[in-house]
Amino acid sequence: MLWFCTPRLKEQGEGVFWRKVIKRSVLIFIIGLFLNWYPFIRWHEGSLEFIGWVNQHNSEKGVRIFGVLQRIAVCYFFASVIAFYLKPKAAWFFSMALLLAYWAICLLGNPTDPYSLEGWIGTDLDKIILHIPHMYKERALLLIRKDC
Repeated sequence: MLWFCTPRLKEQGEGVFWRKVIKRSVLIFIIGLFLNWYPFIRWHEGSLEFIGWVNQHNSEKGVRIFGVLQRIAVCYFFASVIAFYLKPKAAWFFSMALLLAYWAICLLGNPTDPYSLEGWIGTDLDKIILHIPHMYKERALLLIRKDC
């Protein structure tokens, strides 16, 4: 899809391209963030309370920063830049090189189980950058439900 829009954007210039891509990426990211945060209030012990960035009652829970839409926004941004600045064949080779580098990093990070939630190298990076309240934790709940 990006290849169809790229020639028109190139005619309009880099300034128009950057404004459109940044605006669209930020909008998608913010929509995803607010969907993860929704509802913004809840009924707790007889009164309404605002749901904060980190849960007041459980510091392990909070608003998930990188949900699906947020990740789509980041990928859209980088894919747009690649499609705008590289020719299709060069973009394909660049994408393959990125994919191979990603696989190598995952395998070097944990050769025994590189693609599990616990073994993936990105989980450690998320803990450092995002902190535990803002990470995906649903898998632990699914494991508990299966054991019941």
